[in-house]
Amino acid sequence: MADWAAPGFEGVTPYLIVKDAAAALDFYARAFGAEETMRLTMGDKIGHAEMRINGHPFMLADEFPEMDKISPASRGHTTVSMMFYVKDCDAVFAQAIAAGATEIQPMQDQFYGDRSGQVRDPFGHEWSISTFREELSNEELQRRMDEMIAGGES
Repeated sequence: MADWAAPGFEGVTPYLIVKDAAAALDFYARAFGAEETMRLTMGDKIGHAEMRINGHPFMLADEFPEMDKISPASRGHTTVSMMFYVKDCDAVFAQAIAAGATEIQPMQDQFYGDRSGQVRDPFGHEWSISTFREELSNEELQRRMDEMIAGGES
């Protein structure tokens, strides 16, 4: 364990700003099986919360426009997409849709060796849900990408 970081937070930790953080906490639990580990309130808002998916943390809070903390729903777009691996991406994808996510990219085998699809959650954030299928060299990845761009099948 590193003495320079909070335990379990040694890597990059996404921090999401959402409208209605309480609803987001519930959605992420239902859609992705996320486990809530902390919730701090500031009046009627959630000032900070932490969750984990497959043991990996992410944080979230309600919007605070006075601090320029605005959700994708208020901005009209997001500039970040989250991605995580699960054992059965098809099942988690269907679970996310059933919980209220919107399909962006259907679940399919990808040229880079994963099976994945992408959803937008009700709060404007985008999530890629993947299952690892095959390990590929960088050269093979590039060959497949070039083939895909040229219109071929990988």
